[in-house]
Amino acid sequence: MNKRSWITFTVVRLLAFFVPLLALLFIQVNPWIATLVAAVIGLCVSYIFLRRPREEVARELYEVRHAEKPAVREDDEAEDAALDAQHAADAGSDNK
Repeated sequence: MNKRSWITFTVVRLLAFFVPLLALLFIQVNPWIATLVAAVIGLCVSYIFLRRPREEVARELYEVRHAEKPAVREDDEAEDAALDAQHAADAGSDNK
């Protein structure tokens, strides 16, 4: 997983929110309204200008989520061998 793309995307998204927020607070807009407007501006900036980093992060998330997992875990073979031995012992006692 490429941490650089995650960090870049996160930092730019935070800047897209905090720069408008600080500008609005500097001109003394009500903090609630400034926060909402900054959130909308951040979403718009992210959606319009950050397509490539967003797609990279989404692709990496998909790859991590859908990575090939080993079909057999470490202890599966030992458990299977123990069960086979138990079944063989049970079958041997039934034949007597």
